[in-house]
Amino acid sequence: MYGSPRIHAELKEQGIHCGRKRIVRLMKQQNIMAKRRRQKAQKTESTHPFPVAPNILQRDFTTDAPNQKWMTDMTFVATSEGWLYLAGVLDAYSRKLIGWAMGKEHDALLVKQALQMALLQREPGADLIHHSDRGSEYASQSYQAMLHQRGIQVSMSRKGGGS
Repeated sequence: MYGSPRIHAELKEQGIHCGRKRIVRLMKQQNIMAKRRRQKAQKTESTHPFPVAPNILQRDFTTDAPNQKWMTDMTFVATSEGWLYLAGVLDAYSRKLIGWAMGKEHDALLVKQALQMALLQREPGADLIHHSDRGSEYASQSYQAMLHQRGIQVSMSRKGGGS
């Protein structure tokens, strides 16, 4: 179902002169509404029962060598088939994406796949700091276990990058 702007454009294209406000009024009178295109993407859940690590980096993302500081995040991409989620791991030194995963679910498995790719590509030492937001995916026991097994230090910031 079209909304008033699209109906207005269609009528205008057909040579029918009618104001958009009139279309809005007539649609309201007939209780006609535009059909929503898609649902909103799922966002990071930061109210969860998992422990949260302190913000060690405090927005200092500078480093003088690779594999000292990695940053992670997840975003979403609208496609014709619905939302896809993209998780990435970035090395602060090179600003290169060293691990990524894409999928239909916004969950710990997706971020674990991205981390696994980064670990296989780089094989970092124990001096690595892994920085993320406080989302349930990153704070989950399974994700934290992957980091602790490698001796990787964890840093987390609030949504939006704050402390």
